Amino acid sequence: MRGISDPEPTPRRRRRTGKRTLLATAGLLAVTGAGVGAWTLLSPGPGVQGLADGDVLDKRRAAQVNAYLDTADGAEGLRTTLDGRAVPAKPEGDRLKLALPRLTEGQHTLVIEGDGGFPFGSSREVVDFTVDTTAPELAVANPEVKKSDEPVTLTGKAAAGSTVTVDGKEVPVDEAGAFRVTVPKGTPTVQVAAVDRAGNTTTRSVSAQGRRPVIRAAHITAIGWGDDTLRKGVLDLVRSGKLNAVQLDVKDEDGEVGYASQVPLARKVGAAKGYYDARKAVAEIHAAGAQVIGRIVAFRDPKLATAAWKSGQRDQVVLTSGGQPYGGGNYGALAFTNFADPTVRKYNQDLAVEAAKLGFDDILYDYVRRPDGPLSGMRFPGIGSRTPEQAITSFVADTRTAMRSTGKYLGVSVFGIAATRPTEIAQDIPALAKVSDYIAPMVYPSHWGPGEYGVANPDTAPYAIVQRSLADFARQTKGTQSEVVPWLQDFSMGSTYGPAQVAEQIKAAAANKMNSFILWNAGARYQGAALQAIAAR
Repeated sequence: MRGISDPEPTPRRRRRTGKRTLLATAGLLAVTGAGVGAWTLLSPGPGVQGLADGDVLDKRRAAQVNAYLDTADGAEGLRTTLDGRAVPAKPEGDRLKLALPRLTEGQHTLVIEGDGGFPFGSSREVVDFTVDTTAPELAVANPEVKKSDEPVTLTGKAAAGSTVTVDGKEVPVDEAGAFRVTVPKGTPTVQVAAVDRAGNTTTRSVSAQGRRPVIRAAHITAIGWGDDTLRKGVLDLVRSGKLNAVQLDVKDEDGEVGYASQVPLARKVGAAKGYYDARKAVAEIHAAGAQVIGRIVAFRDPKLATAAWKSGQRDQVVLTSGGQPYGGGNYGALAFTNFADPTVRKYNQDLAVEAAKLGFDDILYDYVRRPDGPLSGMRFPGIGSRTPEQAITSFVADTRTAMRSTGKYLGVSVFGIAATRPTEIAQDIPALAKVSDYIAPMVYPSHWGPGEYGVANPDTAPYAIVQRSLADFARQTKGTQSEVVPWLQDFSMGSTYGPAQVAEQIKAAAANKMNSFILWNAGARYQGAALQAIAAR
């Protein structure tokens, strides 16, 4: 504001002198803003409060700002405009309320002018402010992780002017918004947040482990590991460079835990079998030059289901609408435990944490789903208002939290049909991709029906069916940190599968930029010739 004898100032001087002059004149403006309390300009008035020149408002504040004019000393000569348009006023008690329009995104200018109505002459007050409801951009690069026991450096970039925090601690940001921070060794995930001047926030959950290194693995059961011939066959593939990981069962389809687990419930129900020494097996695989993936068959668990039913803990079992054990999907009664039950969930999570602490590099869930069959014919005690898909996803998320201190990877095995029919077995791929390190779809050609993905006979067209089905998984996991590590078929079921058919599937996965895979053969007898090209790289 300027006095009547002041020369016409430049815009910068007008704003600077206007605030100072207004302090000495009779002020007539009162404004309230959400989150800032009430602010009033009364003679001799302290100037505009709560909406200062240069302020940035987020969506909430912009929607709730109100402006009032006090008429006690006369407001006949007062004129108020917002962005050059007059702002009408309506009586409200002994004040006039300015009818501010909806504040849109961008910069705004509020001008309050008075002439003869002020005791000390003319006045002019200008307040420039901005409405910003857009969350700031935030990009964090996947870190390069060479050794899991060394500190990891995270780099990224946020919108210029943002404040960046990593796990709640502010980190330095340069003028362009770039930042670089080192996190302690063994940190599995960190929360990175960018907050702009308006308070808009963007967060990213970042794996400080980086992406899972490329894995070329093969499955072997706990009992199979105890067989000298089968164990040697798998380790020979590792030593020759054809495989770099072994998938060793922790808990299998019978509900048996392969090693002498110390998880209380495993011991109580007789699941801890001790077919192999976990630490010794892990050490042997590591010595051969491979990683170890511990497979946990989660909810297909006859051991736990039978023990729970006999002890009266029937909520731990998937039930029929009549309250009996659900026997659909050709698995028989008492095959599936209830994924919504807290005891069942904690049991599998405890096994995951135990295996990770024993040295397994990954935990890979299997049968992390509901049973096959119409949903109307089954009940899940304790599920509440959640859908089966939501309950399954929250179970995986809870496991990731429980495993956080171990710094190990978490994968989820899913049906091939889950990409297009998620409710058939309660596997929501986009949701699961947000709470796991990788998705492992079972895209075995022999398991697809005729005509799927436009392939007349998938079992005789391994490249086409695998390439097309995995393209769907690539789309559904895009934008997440989760990768796709497909299960591929190394067994014959209908058509004969030799090295050529196995190699075709590997090529189809690579066509979708998926160089990791896990081979399945129930008997753990694999065709090394299909892997020869990989070993030669």
